[in-house]
Amino acid sequence: MALDITQPIEDIVRDLVNIVSVSHHEAEIADAVESALRALPLFTVERVSNNVVARTHQDRACRVMLAGHLDTVPPNGNEGARDGVDDTGQPAIFGIGSCDMKGGVAALLSTLHSMNIAGGSIHDVTAVFYECEEVSGVHNGLGILQRERPDLLKADMAVLAEPSNAGIEAGCQGTLRVRVTTTGVRAHTARAWKGVNAIHAAAPILQRLVDYIPREPVVQGLHFHEGLQAVGIKGGVAGNVVPDGCTVTVNYRFAPDRDEAAATAHVREVFDGFEVTVVDCAVGALPYMDAPAIADFVELFKRRSSAPIAPKLGWTDVARFAAMGVPAINFGPGDPSLAHSAGEFVPVQQLHTCVDVLAQWLIATE
Repeated sequence: MALDITQPIEDIVRDLVNIVSVSHHEAEIADAVESALRALPLFTVERVSNNVVARTHQDRACRVMLAGHLDTVPPNGNEGARDGVDDTGQPAIFGIGSCDMKGGVAALLSTLHSMNIAGGSIHDVTAVFYECEEVSGVHNGLGILQRERPDLLKADMAVLAEPSNAGIEAGCQGTLRVRVTTTGVRAHTARAWKGVNAIHAAAPILQRLVDYIPREPVVQGLHFHEGLQAVGIKGGVAGNVVPDGCTVTVNYRFAPDRDEAAATAHVREVFDGFEVTVVDCAVGALPYMDAPAIADFVELFKRRSSAPIAPKLGWTDVARFAAMGVPAINFGPGDPSLAHSAGEFVPVQQLHTCVDVLAQWLIATE
């Protein structure tokens, strides 16, 4: 379907929500976004797989990146856009991906249209609309671009339009998963004393998690809150066998002042005496509040809003940008706690707030 980004932002959101774009099936929405952007003379547009990149070339001193993913999780009875109200009675748009993150994508597209009408911007801009954020990282569109066209991702800073209630969420925490294993000796339960129960041996692992006091470090002025949680347990052979193995899967959410080595060392220390195997790890991103372009954005935001600058406690693709040497923040409409829920929605007022802030930050007034 055709996507008209000259229309009011509410209509842009509705049109985006009505395009089905479950991960690995983003071709239609990428086609629509690409076509809409090619109609803007200010930008050059390139397509790599289902990733669409639009750039200005104004020879500005600073290049900023605006980024949003095009995919959604599978629908859960929430196909199609519908109008409604939020818990406070304010207008909102409901539907799959409205919060995570077609509302954010709409805000970016509307901003690009405003830049085109103005004929330029204070900074050069790269806008990236990418595929497969909601699935395994090996499929992530930013990774595809980094491997195939890293030149398209060069920037001095980035704004990722992840839902943040139209406030700034800086940095993000890392995430580490490990398996903590116990071993025993099999035996028939009728003669259990001849065996050693590996599930029983896991009791100290769970007790250490119960007793664990997470760190709450302040990083660049922002208060992060770590967590260490059992997220799965597996053991048992049959209903009449003493089990000889048990594995507890543990997730550690760690503040961005720790790298992978420090996070892994901490978890191994917590479970000293047990076999610990790392499953996967994604490091976080520092807030980079002192990066010049981010500082400028923050100052403008403070003039426009009384909302506090908050840390991002979850993991987002700002960590990918940080790994590329591009400091980034999360700034988008919608409540992140509603992401992936059947009742997700994006408040209309937050859509306008995001567009207003982005436009004031970017559009030249001379």
